[in-house]
Amino acid sequence: MKQILICTDLDRTLLPNGVQPESAQARPLFKRLVSEPFITLAYVSGRDINLLEQAIDDYNLPIPDYLVGDVGTTIFHNDHRNWHASSEWQNIIQKEWQGITVEDLAASLDDFEELELQGPEKQNRFKLSFYTDPNIDISKLQEKVMARLAIYQIRFKLVYSIDELKQVGLFDILPETASKLQAVNYLIKKTGTQPDRTIYAGDSGNDLEVLTSSLKAILVANATDEVRTLASSGSPTNSLYLARGNFMKMNGNYGSGILEGMMHYLPELVSYIKYD
Repeated sequence: MKQILICTDLDRTLLPNGVQPESAQARPLFKRLVSEPFITLAYVSGRDINLLEQAIDDYNLPIPDYLVGDVGTTIFHNDHRNWHASSEWQNIIQKEWQGITVEDLAASLDDFEELELQGPEKQNRFKLSFYTDPNIDISKLQEKVMARLAIYQIRFKLVYSIDELKQVGLFDILPETASKLQAVNYLIKKTGTQPDRTIYAGDSGNDLEVLTSSLKAILVANATDEVRTLASSGSPTNSLYLARGNFMKMNGNYGSGILEGMMHYLPELVSYIKYD
């Protein structure tokens, strides 16, 4: 079997921490499948390293080969669960900010009443994160932020998503190359995996860049209608699978949606999923 790279978001994708029910056998089956030696596993999340480790323990997740954290601004490699940060990745993304810090950017946006700065544990050297009203006109806010930060003449990107449970908008400012998509592309090169043997699973707005790319992508069934519409309208033909349930009598939410999509793209994997 040729090497396969499985990259998945965590919250409300692999983790069943949304309002929809989880199929009981989904995570055990996923854990069994990704234990195969031909599969490289990466978690790609907005969480930092501490919250990533907490999620692994709390939900008894398989230990991945890589952790991509902080919406793509950090990458860690697993060495017997000693996590080593990729200095190579940091060197790649730091060039775009030319010495400008998140503190500089935050000070420039201090008078924006629409933005509430998240706590220090949610920030890092290349990630400035705010909360905002989930019903805000996000296009207008993005235009306003871009106009204000233009003075720095740096390359940056704005990432927006909604935390369904807390009903709050999440607004991140990152270097342009620091994203989930660019991090996955970096892992493809790092691991030597063929792009057509790479699969990404997600559920929310900060996954859209990957979901609408040319990579094989899965949108789990518990995603919102808004994300489903945006992902479907922006995705190239045959590169997005919308999980809908009924694979092995599971509902398509969370891990069962990931498994369903994996079998769609790589049906030869079905033989590796067996019940005890």
